[in-house]
Amino acid sequence: MSAAANSVYAIGITEVGQKLHLMEIPRRDVGPNDVKIDIKYCGVCHSDVHHVRQEWGPTGMPAVPGHEMTGYVSAVGSNVTKFKVGDAAGVGCFVGSCRECAECGRELVQYCAKGPVNTYGSKTNDAPGVTCGGYAQTIVVDADYVLRIPANLDLAASAPLLCAGITVWSPMKHYGVKAGDHVAVLGLGGLGHMAVKLAVALGATVTVLSRSQHKAPEALQLGASNVLITSDPAAFAGANRTFDFLIDTVSAKHDINAYCTLLKTDGTIMLMGAGPTPLELVSFFLIQRRIKIGGSNVGGITETQQMLDFCGEHNIVSDIELVSVNQVEKAWERMLKGDVKFRFVLDVGETLRADSVVEV
Repeated sequence: MSAAANSVYAIGITEVGQKLHLMEIPRRDVGPNDVKIDIKYCGVCHSDVHHVRQEWGPTGMPAVPGHEMTGYVSAVGSNVTKFKVGDAAGVGCFVGSCRECAECGRELVQYCAKGPVNTYGSKTNDAPGVTCGGYAQTIVVDADYVLRIPANLDLAASAPLLCAGITVWSPMKHYGVKAGDHVAVLGLGGLGHMAVKLAVALGATVTVLSRSQHKAPEALQLGASNVLITSDPAAFAGANRTFDFLIDTVSAKHDINAYCTLLKTDGTIMLMGAGPTPLELVSFFLIQRRIKIGGSNVGGITETQQMLDFCGEHNIVSDIELVSVNQVEKAWERMLKGDVKFRFVLDVGETLRADSVVEV
């Protein structure tokens, strides 16, 4: 296969039900306000699977996932001053928004009243009619939605910061996690491990909640001070009124009411996991301690850049397993089983080429 002019190689599907495979997709010309990035790495997110497999509803075709990409700027438009060729840069979950609503005015692109332009799966006037993500060789994006990657951070391990990192950073900043607070993290996966690292760097004392001891060494290595074994009734009861915040990253069904007892008066639960079933919540637990509960959806561009700069200052990146694009289907299956520590990243720059074949 040889890519046509203005087309690049990508991994995705062209029909519902297909396995991931090599394809060509068009990328627009670099406009006066655009930045072109040669993608080197792209993180693998659960959202990629949901999108391609139509688990969140019908998606446009072709479907090319990936919203955690890092690489190097290879071209800039005539109006662009924030980036130059050769800069390390990244693109996260959004490549546009209306720029007119109150939310956009507050730099909350993720809550754009007209709906943000997602990095993949959103309708666009550019060919092929839907946005295509980072499982591809290049991307062209409006400079206002491009992020600077600090020079001291590993480019591959920085990729998941653009989704997993900002997803936990945004609520921690919004709800006010600060030095001296006691923070519990439920779920030690892609989101949870970043919650531990970032909360510790903010000066909080972090406890990981786990059903068994086998995750304890990993939690402590990430910076947690303690591990609470939730299957131990005595330990659970002993942690009554311990935490100021609970960061819940679990998407599987679980009893959130039980964890309310771990919070102090005026404690806050932050919900990060998008579960498949409705949340069953007993209001009595909230009333008794004036507990707040809220969700959060990734973060805006300004906030994401602030998070990246913070990570640069504290040398924070994700713990990753780097894989070839040929292994992406197998990486998906392992991710769905929780068999990764803690995030897969595709080596796009070295392994996506004309003869790439996705193994199934």
